[in-house]
Amino acid sequence: MADQAAFTDDVMEYAPQLYAAALRMTRNPADAEDVLQETLLKAYRGYHSYAEGTNLKAWLYRILTNTFINKYRQQSRRPHEVELGELEDFYLFRRLGDDGASGATRSAEEEALDRFVDDDIKAAVESLPENFRIPVLLADVEGFSYKEIAKIMDVPIGTVMSRLHRGRKALQQALWQFAQDREAAGQ
Repeated sequence: MADQAAFTDDVMEYAPQLYAAALRMTRNPADAEDVLQETLLKAYRGYHSYAEGTNLKAWLYRILTNTFINKYRQQSRRPHEVELGELEDFYLFRRLGDDGASGATRSAEEEALDRFVDDDIKAAVESLPENFRIPVLLADVEGFSYKEIAKIMDVPIGTVMSRLHRGRKALQQALWQFAQDREAAGQ
């Protein structure tokens, strides 16, 4: 049984990775922050049930994934809202940050998105349906094993393997289409 006093020392080292994963899941910095905050709160409240010596990162990712799925289900029942003022502010902030950004001041979001080398790849990953996108991100970006992904998503390993296969196949088809479109455009 884990000591809640040790929560900060044990868990906070994973916060940047969790934020990056939340950002890839939500595709929105504000939503990613909300999911991360809710994940950390749930982890803190349930930290007494964490069995020391087991994979803490996988335990946290399971909470993160479940939090995202629950939030996604709630939001899918509501109309989508966009605050244009915040969007403009974010764009200006990003533009200002790009002009003088050094490696030391880069956000976790920028570093996570840089793992995908091209906008077409990002778009292809983001176009995947959620049930394929999450396993692909957990396996190919975060480096989790099939067994860990199965535990995080609370599905059988066979389901993980199937979703990964289908997700990677869909990703391959999307990237093939992007390549064809570029070739046709002469780029």
